[in-house]
Amino acid sequence: MKEEGLIVRSTTKKKYNSYKGEISPSVPNVIQRDFHAEKPNCKWLTDITEFAIPAGKVYLSTIVDCFDGMLPSWTIGSSPDAALVNKMLDKAVEQLNENDHPIIHSDRGCHYRWSGWIERMDNAGLERSMSKKWCSPDNSACEGLFGRIKNEMFYSRDWGDTSVQQFIEILDEYLIWYNDKRIKESLGYMSPREYRQSLGLVA
Repeated sequence: MKEEGLIVRSTTKKKYNSYKGEISPSVPNVIQRDFHAEKPNCKWLTDITEFAIPAGKVYLSTIVDCFDGMLPSWTIGSSPDAALVNKMLDKAVEQLNENDHPIIHSDRGCHYRWSGWIERMDNAGLERSMSKKWCSPDNSACEGLFGRIKNEMFYSRDWGDTSVQQFIEILDEYLIWYNDKRIKESLGYMSPREYRQSLGLVA
């Protein structure tokens, strides 16, 4: 290519980043990369990831239960705003029993530093935990989930004829399947829901 004087023109895609500075006091990293939990609703991880398709960008906000990888709640939308994460948290809290008060671990993104999130956490009696700045291994179990989702249902498909709303519906269906049907070796080749059913935790 050098001999022929050819030049490859490329653009670098800017990765989504929710960090907006230290807009409120940080909290300690309670999880300390220990992603093991003896029971459900003890340790939850949360984060946001971006899907860029020709029709636009889609954002997924979800919670992962460290007990078995179950996704207690998620929201999907076209804007990574406070409403996306607050609605997800509201849906998750509704599922908790009276004595359930999980630690919720996040990065230092602005969504987890704004008053709406903090008030919801306090009202539900939930403990906050945060990664160190720019330290993705502190929330690697959640990052790993996003990697699996994208490898299994996103990267291998052509989304050229898919609208944003259609993509949201497809992603939502995948996440339901992930909870109910996708088997995991660590769970004895059962899905998270099947595993909980085998333990008598859910009907």
